[in-house]
Amino acid sequence: MNRLLTLWITVRDSLWFTPAAMVCASIVLALALVESQALVGEGLAREWPRLFGAGAEGARGMLSAIATSMITVAGVVFSITIVALSLAASQYSPRVLRNFMSDRPTQVVLGAFVSVFSYCLIVLRTIRGSEEGDFVPSLAVLGGVLLALVAVALLIYFIHHVASAIQVSAIVERIGSDTEAAIERLFPADVGEPAEQADTPVDAAPSRPTGARRACPVRAPYSGYLVSIDGDQLVRVAQSEDRFVEVLHPVGHYFLRGEALCEVLAPDQASHDDEGAFDALRGAFALQPDRTVQQDIAHGLQQLVDVALKALSPSVHDPRTAITCIHQLGHLMALLAARAMPASRRVVDGRLRLVVPTPAFDHLLGLAFDALSCHIASHVEAYAAVVDMQARIGGFTRDSARRAALRRQLDRVALAIDAADLHARDRDALRAAITEAGRGLAS
Repeated sequence: MNRLLTLWITVRDSLWFTPAAMVCASIVLALALVESQALVGEGLAREWPRLFGAGAEGARGMLSAIATSMITVAGVVFSITIVALSLAASQYSPRVLRNFMSDRPTQVVLGAFVSVFSYCLIVLRTIRGSEEGDFVPSLAVLGGVLLALVAVALLIYFIHHVASAIQVSAIVERIGSDTEAAIERLFPADVGEPAEQADTPVDAAPSRPTGARRACPVRAPYSGYLVSIDGDQLVRVAQSEDRFVEVLHPVGHYFLRGEALCEVLAPDQASHDDEGAFDALRGAFALQPDRTVQQDIAHGLQQLVDVALKALSPSVHDPRTAITCIHQLGHLMALLAARAMPASRRVVDGRLRLVVPTPAFDHLLGLAFDALSCHIASHVEAYAAVVDMQARIGGFTRDSARRAALRRQLDRVALAIDAADLHARDRDALRAAITEAGRGLAS
């Protein structure tokens, strides 16, 4: 089910799925309206001659014109989409292309034009002149005209949508929204704050249960990024086989084919070569060529960092875009600061069954701000935004370990400021802001 869910998310977000579904729906609609002509008969043509009284040649000409124009405009829409993708990749980051590919309005607009084209083709082949039997599906012909008018309205909307979607604020907001949805799903807000202890780092070696003697690796069937783990399935298999499963790397890690996904430990008397259990365990891991935000919060943070670093590069030199990304990173880290990190150990009936590497708050905080602190260079406003975010994130947690991580982040910013080519007045002002933020975090 985990692989099927991952496959469904990939297919749903692809550029072709929604247009293909709309084409199928348009074919069904065309056939239904054509068949309904036998029910209404000639009554509609007599009562509403201007709407339903078109002859065979007129209906053919109109539907042919609609089909030709729709496929032409579909090519224009596709070209605009390709230009937007190229602009986003060069101006912001290639990582944001997946967000454009999964953009639902773009998929719907492209699907609308190709579906109207398909609709017209299906209706056209059913029209017969007097020498062929004299059949004109009046309802289907009128439906084609109405669908063409809807497609024209969608074209106007699409132009507005593309002009809005390529703005940096819309791109950053889209990345932030996807990442926030993953945070809401993976880190529920109703579990309260964590206990007063440091988060377990991602690479910490877990304690293994007593009685386990030998580890058997479950190897990756192919190379790819680990995009999701079905922890419930791992627990079920471990419990049914009386085993302990240790996942070796967190979501987002790149596995080579044949590399161990996890290790299975069993008591001496248990069998170690049960391929059925190993296949079930292997099915709990979903590998893909690209990372997704489905279970990978770090990927969403890194997308924002990539856009910010691209904006801070000498070729672009756009600190305002970087500040927008910093604000979005602060928003996401504030959400994480108030939530408990997921437990890395799963215990069933008093026995340790599963250990999964989980992200720590300080690790995610470093992903969000470490690279930015080193590449801000002489952009005073960006430094000020980072310092301001650290102080404001601290207001969302009372956990001492997390506030200490924020203070360490401020220390890194202070070192970067000392090494940067800044005016003495700007450096002093930033130093004062860091001192004030540090006092707030220490209180």
